[in-house]
Amino acid sequence: MFRMFSRPLPFVALLAFCTFIPILVAAVTVVQIPTGLVPPDSMRLMVAPVWFFVHTLSGVLFGVLGPLQFARVLNRRFGRLHRITGRVFAVAGIGMGLGGLALLLRVDSVATPILDIFRGLAGAALIGALVMGIRAARRRDLPQHRAWMIRSYAIGMGTGTIALVMFPIYIITGAPLSGWLSDTVFVGWWAINIAIGEWVVQRGGARRTIPA
Repeated sequence: MFRMFSRPLPFVALLAFCTFIPILVAAVTVVQIPTGLVPPDSMRLMVAPVWFFVHTLSGVLFGVLGPLQFARVLNRRFGRLHRITGRVFAVAGIGMGLGGLALLLRVDSVATPILDIFRGLAGAALIGALVMGIRAARRRDLPQHRAWMIRSYAIGMGTGTIALVMFPIYIITGAPLSGWLSDTVFVGWWAINIAIGEWVVQRGGARRTIPA
């Protein structure tokens, strides 16, 4: 299994596959917000439309650029492009984190405390990981830079694969999960994604020397 994560193409393809649906939904929402076509279940977020838009648009950029940033061929053959898109990736991640925290503070929650608390911690951790990654890049400590960026992507897109869990449960039970059970599964799966990101870092991502 580790070999799959050490090869650029399978790793990038896996990330793109797992995050395709949430990125597509977010891209549609980016268009819906300024046009006022937000679906009823998201209308409560329109109490802070600017932060809603920032969070969503940043999420699209962060999700799309993430897999590309982890492709070593981009860094090795197109270093300048890697640095430019990397800056956009970092700014987008910080925007997504700040937008999420702002929505958490301004919008009446319909979730349980366990999910709201984890969202707050994840938003702060995302911003912190990106800041650490930027600092490592400025020091030319490229292995640590890559490690922190992998962590940030795992945190920021950790909810992207939740459909892989929720949909089979819905097919088996005939009804979606709700309340504490739903939020517990949501947080648990998010934490698993973060743990996988850390596993990738510890097993190889941070130990490899990346050419400057």
